Amino acid sequence: MEVTKGKYAADLSSIREAQARINSFIHKTPVMTSESLDAISGRRLFFKCECFQKGGAFKFRGACNAVFSLDDHQAAKGVVTHSSGNHAAALALAAKLRGIPAHIVIPKNAPQCKVQNVVRYGGQVIWSEATVPSREKTATKVLQETGAVLIHPYNDGRIISGQGTISLELLEQAPEIDTIIVPISGGGLISGVALAAKSINPALRVLAAEPKGANDAAQSKAVGRIVTLPETNTVADGLRAFLGELTWPIVRDLVDDIITVDDTEIIEAMRLCYEILKVAVEPSGAIGLAAVLSDSFRNNPVRKDCNQIGIILSGGNVDLEVLWRSFRK
Repeated sequence: MEVTKGKYAADLSSIREAQARINSFIHKTPVMTSESLDAISGRRLFFKCECFQKGGAFKFRGACNAVFSLDDHQAAKGVVTHSSGNHAAALALAAKLRGIPAHIVIPKNAPQCKVQNVVRYGGQVIWSEATVPSREKTATKVLQETGAVLIHPYNDGRIISGQGTISLELLEQAPEIDTIIVPISGGGLISGVALAAKSINPALRVLAAEPKGANDAAQSKAVGRIVTLPETNTVADGLRAFLGELTWPIVRDLVDDIITVDDTEIIEAMRLCYEILKVAVEPSGAIGLAAVLSDSFRNNPVRKDCNQIGIILSGGNVDLEVLWRSFRK
């Protein structure tokens, strides 16, 4: 499907503008390959290592674009967001670079390593309960008290545009790819990746990878409307959010399919990243590899033409205590 300009919250031109805006701040992350993982998967795999991005995850791209899109008057009172970790740290770092305050609402169940990143970058942490309504209510209260600008973790055109710069780099680094597999949660990452990729090459397949214990996006695609879940249950702490009104139309129209995997498959993919790629990847970041190795992908005849696959390793902020407990089990 070709992308119509102006139809969505972002487009190729806003993504190219984001690239120009953030280029001097971000890392152009490497693409890694592994003959061993190619042999295991039966495909040629290209790993876009956003785990090496500043802040340890892709989120810095969108946060940086949003913060540096603000005019001086808007920026003066700072920014506020709610996040389980990676967007929180990314926004804190972007705000630090801009020299403005960052008020970060974090759920009490966020991984400690991600909370430490926020503090390290100078963000002011405000705690909420683990539920999305609690996060949003707390963020609204902080917004009213400070007059800061809300930077939503994913439901924001500036965020989507920033994340889309990953596609611009990946298609330059590995132009032969025919498929891109992207983690999905709130949809900011996959929206930006899909918009850029499909604008440049409409024949590219864009597939989402989602935990079975947080499969709201797969359910949404199946019924044609946003589905939210009463609770989520997955080791992938970065993939527990639900689609937003800006990301849903892009996911609905441009994401070709959603592959769901269970936590044991995610943990096995993490292990392979550690042992073979020699890269520390968090559960949310390893899910693309888990999807490629899943039986549902391997045995699906529709996927027989997916031979050159770009996989977004979205982040590397892993709570090692959780990982060790998983290994012991």
